[in-house]
Amino acid sequence: MQLKNGDTTNGQVVAGGNGAGNGLNQLNGPADVLIDKETNSLIICDYYNRRVVRWSRRSGTTQGEILIDNITCSGLAMDEQRYLYVSDYVKHEVRR
Repeated sequence: MQLKNGDTTNGQVVAGGNGAGNGLNQLNGPADVLIDKETNSLIICDYYNRRVVRWSRRSGTTQGEILIDNITCSGLAMDEQRYLYVSDYVKHEVRR
């Protein structure tokens, strides 16, 4: 959900919003999110679907794309060179 200027009541859904599930238009337990300014997208830990997905921030986007599958993602970070770091809760590791 996107909130502007501290307005916590009138947010706009920008990813998911179609109930919990494993479709590309759904999320199931989003655990972390970061903004990739270069691609104007959100990168989301989709915990219960065991994947990392990217959703465009462009208007009209209705589904995400899978970046990493088969990972119990609990956190994300991106460095200055745009390397994505993903923590795997079950395997007790961070992957790049």
